[in-house]
Amino acid sequence: MTLDDDKTMDQLNEEADIAADYLEELLDIADYDGDIEMGVRNGRPVVQIVADDNADIKHLIGRDGEVVDALQQLTRLAVQQKTGERSRLIVDVDGFLKRKRQRLHDLALDAVDEVKETGEPVDLEPMNSFERKVVHDTVREEGLKSRSHGEEPHRYVTVYLKATAGDEDEE
Repeated sequence: MTLDDDKTMDQLNEEADIAADYLEELLDIADYDGDIEMGVRNGRPVVQIVADDNADIKHLIGRDGEVVDALQQLTRLAVQQKTGERSRLIVDVDGFLKRKRQRLHDLALDAVDEVKETGEPVDLEPMNSFERKVVHDTVREEGLKSRSHGEEPHRYVTVYLKATAGDEDEE
């Protein structure tokens, strides 16, 4: 059971509203033009900052998504301060997460192909929990197994054939 299984759609929408207000204030302070889109996907509130032609908005993504990750953490804290409950809110900037998911999906498929060709397990570079989940989901869809190893921030995924797998799966 996930954290948000007990939350109603109204509660999730309220979290998205609080997050949108917080991010709008932040954009005003930074003097960035951007629109806020919000909703609920897969039982999680989602807020996206979008801009038509403002290159400054790219600064809210940062190198390898560092800034958007920080914005997400700050926004989750703002929501928690107002609601008193931890939020699993997702913050995206200009479609960054969609592009990142696609790159991770492609990386996982490359690893799956290599494992199928060689029969040997493939270790991927260290990833955060979001990235590992995308890889685990893709590997499972392709009929192989994966497992996370190591300690944060050096935790990584190994992809392997089912025939050589132990009983453990994922994290």
